[in-house]
Amino acid sequence: MTLSEKAYLAIRRDIIQGKLAAGQPLRMADLSERYAMGFSPLREALSRLQVERLVVAEALRGFKVAPLSVQEMQDAIDTRILVESDALRLSIQHGDDDWSAAIVAALYALNLQVERSIVNVWDIEARHYAFHRALLAACQSPWRLEFFERLYATTERYRIPILIAAGTPSPSRRDIQAEHSAIADAVLAHDAETAVRLLAEHYTRTAMTISARMATVAA
Repeated sequence: MTLSEKAYLAIRRDIIQGKLAAGQPLRMADLSERYAMGFSPLREALSRLQVERLVVAEALRGFKVAPLSVQEMQDAIDTRILVESDALRLSIQHGDDDWSAAIVAALYALNLQVERSIVNVWDIEARHYAFHRALLAACQSPWRLEFFERLYATTERYRIPILIAAGTPSPSRRDIQAEHSAIADAVLAHDAETAVRLLAEHYTRTAMTISARMATVAA
């Protein structure tokens, strides 16, 4: 892994986790000290993150963490529904036994982590990502999977910090694991229409939860 790749992954992780706050200036000297890297790999990383819309550049001011807004969050989730619905249909069409087994394993691992007595949001998040990625893994479209990665990162910027601030790893009044299980059941049954509908409803509920919590924080 190159220094540029290491810088990219480190800064990207800290933005998604909220350790680098929305709107925060990203000064080279500060980043160099924080990540123990030179300016060149950091500049390459920031340029790459700008393409992913996690970072914005300002004339004569350098880079800063992209701001957050309800409108952007909703747009990102709406686009996720479009991209992932299409990718999920293709995965159901092309998926084999190994793909099905990977979905079962990812869901099982996620459920185990959620049920642990000591809840770690980041451990849950890693398995949450693995489950959603497994659903689309057989789509045979690198472009769709790349868009999934970008949009997932964008929406997690909203979901994770707000859930941590609320003091719970999952929204109240929702059985998210039941939602995941229902999606997996439809996928494994090769019921594309039901699977796509359940996935869209899952993301729509998440968007509503985030919007409500952002409004509470703003108030």
